[in-house]
Amino acid sequence: MARAPWRRYGGRVIPPHHPETDIEVAPAEADAGRRNMMLLIQLRWIAVVGQLVTIAIVHWLMDIVLPIGALLIAPALLVAVNIASLPLVLRRSGVANAELFVALLLDVGALTWQLHLTGGLSNPFASLFLMQVVIGAMLLKPWSSWAIVAATGIGLASLTFDHQPLVLSDIYLYDPLELYLQGSLVCFALIAVLLVLLVTRINRNLRDRDEALANIRQQAAEENHIVRMGLLASGAAHELGTPLSSLSVILGDWRRMPQLSADPELVRDIADMQAEVVRCKAIVSGILMSAGEARGVAPSVTTMRRFLNEIVADWRASRLPGTLDFDDRFGEDMPIVSDPALKQVLSNVIDNATEVSPDWIGITVRRHREELVIEIADKGPGFPPEMLTSFGQPYRSTKGRPGGGLGLFLLVNVLRKMGGHAEPTNRREGGATVRLSLPIEAIAFHGSAL
Repeated sequence: MARAPWRRYGGRVIPPHHPETDIEVAPAEADAGRRNMMLLIQLRWIAVVGQLVTIAIVHWLMDIVLPIGALLIAPALLVAVNIASLPLVLRRSGVANAELFVALLLDVGALTWQLHLTGGLSNPFASLFLMQVVIGAMLLKPWSSWAIVAATGIGLASLTFDHQPLVLSDIYLYDPLELYLQGSLVCFALIAVLLVLLVTRINRNLRDRDEALANIRQQAAEENHIVRMGLLASGAAHELGTPLSSLSVILGDWRRMPQLSADPELVRDIADMQAEVVRCKAIVSGILMSAGEARGVAPSVTTMRRFLNEIVADWRASRLPGTLDFDDRFGEDMPIVSDPALKQVLSNVIDNATEVSPDWIGITVRRHREELVIEIADKGPGFPPEMLTSFGQPYRSTKGRPGGGLGLFLLVNVLRKMGGHAEPTNRREGGATVRLSLPIEAIAFHGSAL
C-alpha cells in the first residue's frame, strides 16, 4: 500500500496519516459484491463458449436449421457486457447489489431470446432458467432474488405463447423425444458443472471474508494492546522526568562546589553521572515521542545510509567489536525522515539476536524495487516451529520470562503501521534470520512537501 510522504505540520515534520492531521483508514477488505461480479463475468464467459459450441454442433453437425444471425446477438451482447464491465470492476473497490441484479437480468434476457428462437419450452435448455434463480438466491439480497424469480417466470410465460419452433431434419421427426432426452442430458451436465464452479467459488469467497474479518479483529486487539502499553510507557516516562531533572540540577551544583571540584577523580565521576542522566533523559524523550507527547521535538531529516550507519555504530559502541557483520547493498543514498520508533525496533531485533548469538550478528541491507529490506541473521538455535507461526504475537517468546515477546510484537506492529512486514526464517547453516521489509515511500523525505 502506497503511503503519503512525510510533511510539515504546525512547524514539525510528521509522518503520513498522523493523528493530528488525519486518520489513517485501513485498506478495505475484499468486497463481496466485487468478487461476486467477477464470478458472474467468469460464468458468463463459460456460458458464451457453451452457447457458441452448442449452436455450431446443432446447426452444422446435427443439420438442424437455426437462425444463426439472430441467435448470435445474445452471445455478442454478453461478450460486449463482459468487456465493458471488467475494467470498471477491476478499478473499483465494491459492487452494489443493484448492479449484480442488472447483470443477472441481462443473462435472463439473453437466455429468453435464445429459447424464443429455438423452440421455447420444448427446448431442453429451458432448465437453465433454474440456474439463474440459484445464482440470484446465492448472490443477491432477498428482494432482488425474488425479482429474478419473477423475471424468469415472465420469460417462461412469454415462451409459452410466443416462440419459433425448431425445424427438425427427417431423422429426428420420427422420434423427437430422443432428441429432447439427449438435450436434457447435456443441459444437466452443464448445470452440474456450473453449480459446482459457483458453489466452490462462493465458499472460497466466504472463507476469504472470514479470514479478513479475523485479521481485522486481531489487528484491533493488538492495537488496543499497543495503546495500553503506550499509556504505561508514557506514564512511567513522565514519572521519571522529575527525578532525572532533579539529579541533573544536583550534579551541576556538585560540580561547582569547591570541595568537590578540587578532586579530579570526583570530577570525572560526576561527569560520568551527568552523561548517564543525559542519556536517561534522551530515552525518556524518545518514549514520549513514540507516544505522541513530545510536542517540541520533531523527527530529524537524514539519509538512508546515515540512519543505518548510526544504528550499527551505536550497537558497536556498546558491544564487543568485531561481532557485527554489516553488509550495505542499498545502492544510491537518499534523504529520509528518521523515525525513532523504527530505530528502536531495529535495535530490539539486534539485541534479541545478540542474546542467542553473542559471537556473530549479520546485518544485510538492500533495496528491492521500492522497498527497504533489512535482514538480521544470527548463529543461534533458530526459531521453533510454533514461533514461526506465531511470530509477533504478544507474550510469545522462547526466553521463558514474564513479558517476553513484546519486542517482536512492537516490531511487527510498527512495520505494519508503516506498510511493511517482518518475516522470520531459519537458516540452513544454523541460526535464524528476521527479514524486515518497508516501503521506502513510508520514510522518504520530499523537500518540496515542506
